[in-house]
Amino acid sequence: MCVPVCTLWSSPDAPRDLDEPAVRDLPDLAAWTAAMTPELRLGLHGRTETQLLLGEPVEVLEERDGWSRVEASWQRSGTRPRGYPGWVRSAHLASPLTDDGTGRATVTTRSVLCRADDGGELELSCGTALPVEGVDDTDQAGVTVRLPGGRRGQLPRAAVRVGPDGPPPDVDAVLDLARGFLGLRYLWGGTSAWGVDCSGLVHLSWRSHGVPLPRDAYEQADSDLVEPVPLDDVRAGDLYFFARPGERVYHVGFATRPVSADGERWMLHAPEGGELVEDAPLAPHRVGTLVAAGRVRLSG
Repeated sequence: MCVPVCTLWSSPDAPRDLDEPAVRDLPDLAAWTAAMTPELRLGLHGRTETQLLLGEPVEVLEERDGWSRVEASWQRSGTRPRGYPGWVRSAHLASPLTDDGTGRATVTTRSVLCRADDGGELELSCGTALPVEGVDDTDQAGVTVRLPGGRRGQLPRAAVRVGPDGPPPDVDAVLDLARGFLGLRYLWGGTSAWGVDCSGLVHLSWRSHGVPLPRDAYEQADSDLVEPVPLDDVRAGDLYFFARPGERVYHVGFATRPVSADGERWMLHAPEGGELVEDAPLAPHRVGTLVAAGRVRLSG
């Protein structure tokens, strides 16, 4: 991707007139999300699939009238082994960024400003991962990264995780990152600083720390990267999973503390319906659909 955030659509005809800011050659996610009421956000069901970030690779399967059908290889799962499928504006694509072995710098703050060598500035979302050109730990703009189109950019060292020799995944750091989304409004298919859905928040928070959890809640629940945990033994950073009788998991969130003596459970999650990301006790309807808990494996 050559834009900070690219939305993956179910078809080229899926965007509505009001979605025009999201499909511009240079999308304006802030304007797009700010203009939508909760009802208009619900209208994204069946239209948007997920979002892709600057530098994220895809495989192009076909092109049609300014649109490309792609598979997003960083968002693979058991049912989508080649990557999440959908349609993107062809203008949002660029030649792949190569990694020469120095690893990638992954944004671990909600967003960060990247200063390009041509004088431009890009606001990058949490989870954006770009090949490293060089690192200067003494400089506030201490990481030089390669950008699409042959440009270079500067990122603050404190805002990124540099691999492949970066620190190992840490559940407290992941939970702190997720807390940075508190107050952000829910967005169906969202996986960026301008809006997240429930599984997008979990996927993005762990992916930013090097753990490639599946994109969707039901596949996160079934992932080999997630170890089942008894519901009464949860600790901060574990995942709660929700399902209606006879149906697959439809919602996920982070447990933020152990179960209290009176049975109260707290969860950090992105509630559907245009609501804000919150850390709050489980509402009665959540308690009634809570079916499982899991702990992300940090090794092995």
